[in-house]
Amino acid sequence: MSIKGGESSHQDSERGTAVEFVYEPTVADFEEAVRGRALRSPAGRVQAVMPLLLAVATVVVFSALRDSPLPLWIISLVLVVAISVWGTLRGLHTTARRLFSIVGPYGQCRMVADDRGAVSTGERVSFTVEWTVFREYLETPGLFVLLGGDRAAGVAVLPKRGAQDPADVDRLRGILDRNLKRL
Repeated sequence: MSIKGGESSHQDSERGTAVEFVYEPTVADFEEAVRGRALRSPAGRVQAVMPLLLAVATVVVFSALRDSPLPLWIISLVLVVAISVWGTLRGLHTTARRLFSIVGPYGQCRMVADDRGAVSTGERVSFTVEWTVFREYLETPGLFVLLGGDRAAGVAVLPKRGAQDPADVDRLRGILDRNLKRL
């Protein structure tokens, strides 16, 4: 894949042309991506559920050891569950904001993808990535979220609103299906 003068010069005659997305990243994109990862990937589910399980286990163990009355157990569990859920949601929000803080300064992005990988060009940065950098992807109503593989811990967010043609969303889905595992 090559990019010259900001225009894609690659035509993949066997699979069709490369797809192009132009978009401005937002915090909401990263919040949707982080929520999607927490719900659909095994690692995300563990990260989201583990604080709750640890908090409940702690209450149960301490209540049992102290021989606390049942109403105190119930009140403690309700409080711990509420605090754990709030903390988990707050952590997801913070993660999304931190991820956005990395790409936000790049401004408007242009991503061109084909079966070999993707080239992303922002107002202040450009990079090329092969699909082997990512292991899997998930699709949310507004995004494609690419999740890093063994050699790269990362997340790439591709908003569907950036498609230059509505058919490009389906074409990108096809490219991703051929090259990554869908969650």
